[in-house]
Amino acid sequence: MPQYMLSVHHDGSDFETDTGAYADEAEMQEAFAAVDAFNQKMMDSGKWVFGGGLEMPDTATTVRLQDGDTVLTDGPYSETKEFLGGFWVLELADLDEALALAKEAAVACKGDVEVRPFQPEPE
Repeated sequence: MPQYMLSVHHDGSDFETDTGAYADEAEMQEAFAAVDAFNQKMMDSGKWVFGGGLEMPDTATTVRLQDGDTVLTDGPYSETKEFLGGFWVLELADLDEALALAKEAAVACKGDVEVRPFQPEPE
């Protein structure tokens, strides 16, 4: 069965507060509960492969290849305000199912969700 990655994207706005892009603590907790329910639904259905939320981009370290050597740089790979907030890897029948579940995921996390299929495994 094909695998799809549903990734949650944030535009980077309003991440100066403790509640991030959410209007307030209540809205943030509502989203967390909705995402937990979505996660449980995926696990119960057998579609779940892996998923998780990511820490903020300023916690990243990028390993770059320069002239055959590796160089460590604090911070994200790209200089942009948008960032990947988390993701799900799900085994699904087809793109239609992936898009339907991405709609549920976007409502749950109150954010944009990108859908991308994995390349097929080599035979």
